[in-house]
Amino acid sequence: MSAKRSSGPLDDTSKAIIEQLQTDGRRSYAEIGKVVGLSEAAVRQRVQKLTDAGVMQIVAVTDPMRLGFSRLAMIGIRVSGDTRVVADRLAQMSAVSYLILSAGSFDIMAEIVCEDDADLIEFLNSEIRTLDGVASTETFVYLELKKQKYDWGTR
Repeated sequence: MSAKRSSGPLDDTSKAIIEQLQTDGRRSYAEIGKVVGLSEAAVRQRVQKLTDAGVMQIVAVTDPMRLGFSRLAMIGIRVSGDTRVVADRLAQMSAVSYLILSAGSFDIMAEIVCEDDADLIEFLNSEIRTLDGVASTETFVYLELKKQKYDWGTR
């Protein structure tokens, strides 16, 4: 994900808009405007600036396991060389839904969404383990998605 970064801290109004959308992403700009004290047009403009800056996305959050993707896994990846190069390659792969550079036992953690175990094995062997710089991997298979939360607010 190579979204533009915000150029500075958010003001209280932008934070309030984000919190309203975290609670209900379908809330109308008019409703949000009433809560935060802006017009519908002003809210629309702020939301556009926040999405353009990569501060937030407005999407439908789903449970992949209920949509035909029966195998989710977190892959811990150890890298020899520049972790950013490997991460950039992983970020281009459609099966990778979440990707972080980390400190500790693994250099990179990648969440993978696959149709089934055969798809996961194919992805691991044909895509991840063949990347230059991947020294080793460890796969953590999801058995059940118990909680997925995105309404943590702002600071």
